[in-house]
Amino acid sequence: MSKRFPIIAVTGSSGAGTTTVKVAFEHIFYREQVTPCFVEGDSFHRYDRHEMRALLDRAHNDGINLSHFGPEANLLEDLQALFAEYGESGTGRIRRYLHDEDEAAPYNQRSGTFTPWDDVPPGTDLLFYEGLHGGVVNDNVNVARHVDLLIGVVPIVNLEWIQKIHRDTAKRGYNPEDVTENILRRMYDYIHYVTPQFSLTDINFQRVPTVDTSNPFVARDIPTADESFVVIRFRDPDKFDIDFPYLLAMIQGSFMSRRNSIVVPGGKMGLAMEIIIAPIVDNMMSQRRAVLKVA
Repeated sequence: MSKRFPIIAVTGSSGAGTTTVKVAFEHIFYREQVTPCFVEGDSFHRYDRHEMRALLDRAHNDGINLSHFGPEANLLEDLQALFAEYGESGTGRIRRYLHDEDEAAPYNQRSGTFTPWDDVPPGTDLLFYEGLHGGVVNDNVNVARHVDLLIGVVPIVNLEWIQKIHRDTAKRGYNPEDVTENILRRMYDYIHYVTPQFSLTDINFQRVPTVDTSNPFVARDIPTADESFVVIRFRDPDKFDIDFPYLLAMIQGSFMSRRNSIVVPGGKMGLAMEIIIAPIVDNMMSQRRAVLKVA
């Protein structure tokens, strides 16, 4: 962990809604005049889209488990090295994963590939990671120990599957059967490498629908925010001086479910994130300025 170059990581599986949290942070960074280094977890995949498809076909035929959730398909040692180096000196090596043709065009590359590795831009105040492995710990790496604020985004699993099925069919052109097979293929890695991170997160945002999602594979639409509640759990409320009475007063319809958990209406999720996270980021920057002044 680092006061000079803090690291914030938002972790959650594909379709969980981590991008929504990233947008909330972008608003906070803009208002607080923070210059972040954005890092997408996809950029630390070991294989590009075309290589991965070939390897998945081979693994499926050989009965071998392989998915983007597991360590075999990711450069977890490189991710840990980036976090360690950035926390020490604000430097490191990063690249981008080009998701679609619009992102790939400026680089004259095809979609699903990586840009060359490059240095972290100078002058950043913190590193912001959003992806699958911001808090991963296994026999070879402990990424979580380098993170100053670790946030989990983890809707209940049926809702997560509904979101993934709808996203991958509507935006990525897959058919529902392929997405379902993908979910099943990744289950081992999901249980062993993604789920354990949520015991280490400082704050978890878990969206819980109030409509029937008992069969996510036939759901016709994604439950709306107004058809949901969000359970916000703090692992250690004292770490960030969480003022629950203030949150209850500020967020209409919220209530406490446990001593370290507050429940808010789904439509208030963005507001809750900004109310909770903005003071944490402000305190990080105050500590950073104090350390740099002394140095």
